Amino acid sequence: MFNDLNPKQGSILIAEPFMLDDNFERSVLLLCQHDNELGSFAVILNQKSQSKISIHIDEFTEIKFPIFIGGPVQTEDIFFIHRVGHLISGGVPLYEDIYFGGSFEELTYLIKDGRLESGAIKFFKGYAGWQENQLMQELDENSWAVHNRYPSDLPFVDDGENLWKRALIDLGPKYAHVANFPKSSDFHQN
Repeated sequence: MFNDLNPKQGSILIAEPFMLDDNFERSVLLLCQHDNELGSFAVILNQKSQSKISIHIDEFTEIKFPIFIGGPVQTEDIFFIHRVGHLISGGVPLYEDIYFGGSFEELTYLIKDGRLESGAIKFFKGYAGWQENQLMQELDENSWAVHNRYPSDLPFVDDGENLWKRALIDLGPKYAHVANFPKSSDFHQN
């Protein structure tokens, strides 16, 4: 088994090295809700888009924060995680000082006032979702490794596949060698 930890809200999910689904190849996700009966949803932390948040939200015309592809569901909607739950009300606590969502009005004020830096917030277009028991089935199929005790800055790292490698290495020596596996697409190029 790739990993035998149980996921919970705030867990990090790390895609197995040869995942064939292009949406999740070498991806790291932050689990924002997990309920076997109601389903689960997460945001992909390491798929940066080419655009900035200012293109998607009129109030942020001067803001240059990057926006990430959070997943293939509701790709027209913007979601965010942050580390300032004491400044943005209504955020859902996920893990230590990490929150999902909250007051958009307060968020807008903090950004326009220059009180929120990009290392304290991450924006996403869309999310990844699972129906009831679907995530547990994927875990049984070894599609994901679950990480429940990670440094709280990990979800805010901004460097693509290196975040995937860092998350695996952070799981411990048993997983460190997996970080060096080639991509499945590397096998199909010959």
